[in-house]
Amino acid sequence: MLPAPLTMEVRRGAVAQLAALLADSRVATSGRVAVAVGRGQGDHIESLITPQLGEAEVFRVADGSVDAAVSLGADLRKAAYEVVVGVGGGKTIDVTKYAASLAGIPMVAVATNLSHDGICSPTASLVYEGGKGSFGVPMPLAILVDLDFVHNAPESLVRAGVGDVVSNLSAIEDWQLGNTERGEPIDGLACSMSRTAAEALIGRGDSIESDAFLTVLAESLILSGMSMVIAGSSRPASGGDHEILHAVDQLFPGTSNHGELAGIGAAFCFFLREDEARVTQVVDCLRRHKLPVVPADIGLTGQQFAEAVALAPSTRPGRYTILEHLRMQDSEIHDRVEDYVRAFGS
Repeated sequence: MLPAPLTMEVRRGAVAQLAALLADSRVATSGRVAVAVGRGQGDHIESLITPQLGEAEVFRVADGSVDAAVSLGADLRKAAYEVVVGVGGGKTIDVTKYAASLAGIPMVAVATNLSHDGICSPTASLVYEGGKGSFGVPMPLAILVDLDFVHNAPESLVRAGVGDVVSNLSAIEDWQLGNTERGEPIDGLACSMSRTAAEALIGRGDSIESDAFLTVLAESLILSGMSMVIAGSSRPASGGDHEILHAVDQLFPGTSNHGELAGIGAAFCFFLREDEARVTQVVDCLRRHKLPVVPADIGLTGQQFAEAVALAPSTRPGRYTILEHLRMQDSEIHDRVEDYVRAFGS
């Protein structure tokens, strides 16, 4: 089992207080510190942290690719850095996590967005020549979330984090199904953490305009990531919902972001389970946070979404979910998608 983060803080002004964290001898002692920032807010972030960190060297992350991570990892290996700090959104943090693992040094994550649970998950989602893949990495040593930056992030990306957390409920159902049907080992603590993260959000009446809501969203995303660390896999936060997500990414790249697709995937999987209470609760939550519910909301036709559902099981070979359990033929998938759209398209 991998260790939990040494520290986790969600507050305004977290970036400006980074030096205080790095003064903690559990994070860094006397070694050099590297900082990785994205292109979008890089200048602003650098202006905030440079006066604090003195000789810390700042590296710019070009994009969310494997090549960018390998390049950063090579830079980190050239000097005696004790820790690398990734400051930014999901792409920057994922690149920094992978680069830190290549360099063999710990990583601190400072999140400026809350679009998905990759903040502290033991995986890095990176683009490579053949598409997009997940790579195993150690989780961050410490995590900060800066609410000032989150408030200034694109609304659609922050709302997407809700979809990613809520999809945990579907993933847990799939894991339990795998346990019942195939004897797959299941970790109760990981399930409990993942479910707690989703239940903390799904019934709330406030939204991303509120610091209180953003704090719970951040904590839920981090708890979701930690559930994957406990499980040793993405199982407690990725089921048929994420299989559909990855299939859409493969067939129709650029359609929508991770969290939005996870939310739709979760709602459709609960529809397939004929769990009327839960699918209604999930759909209501998605609508309350202005997230897409049906294929048309993300620019796909019912036929295109059905094609993604048909491809979905192949994106995670060996994983057992409601999609593998039902083993639907193409015509049945098409009919179920049409039924779902009729039920929730309004």
